[in-house]
Amino acid sequence: MDEPIGSRDETRYEPEVKKEYANDQIVVTWEPAYCIHAADCLNGLPAVFDAWRSPWVAVDNASADEIAEVVMRCPTGALHFRRLDGGQEESGSAEPTVQLRANGPLFVRGKIRIEDASGHLIREDTRVALCRCGGSDNKPFCDGTHRSIGFRSGPSRASSA
Repeated sequence: MDEPIGSRDETRYEPEVKKEYANDQIVVTWEPAYCIHAADCLNGLPAVFDAWRSPWVAVDNASADEIAEVVMRCPTGALHFRRLDGGQEESGSAEPTVQLRANGPLFVRGKIRIEDASGHLIREDTRVALCRCGGSDNKPFCDGTHRSIGFRSGPSRASSA
């Protein structure tokens, strides 16, 4: 998907930037530095998530349950939610899963802790997209560079067990 609102050189993509969109039922947070525009939110609930609108998240346009369900589809962890109405909070599976995306990143779900070579915490999350093409300026996280450099993952190999 094209990036309708700006480019990665903007300050909104700096790692410490976090935007919040809230009503009295739910708070949705978006961390642009981790967003690769997979569009699961846009396709899942376009009345709430609309990249051409400002602000692009309109939490009053659906129920908190609907919003929470779509936020959990975000494969990168760029979107999260916090319930204010007593509804079910976001939780990650204790068992991690890794999904190889054709010509794209690794989508990892579960209780994820990423540390640098010195053991310093980089990020703890329930969902991340990790770079597989080697071109990301946000390593180890994917920044969508695989699209612009034409990364191809090649044919998958079937395991023989």
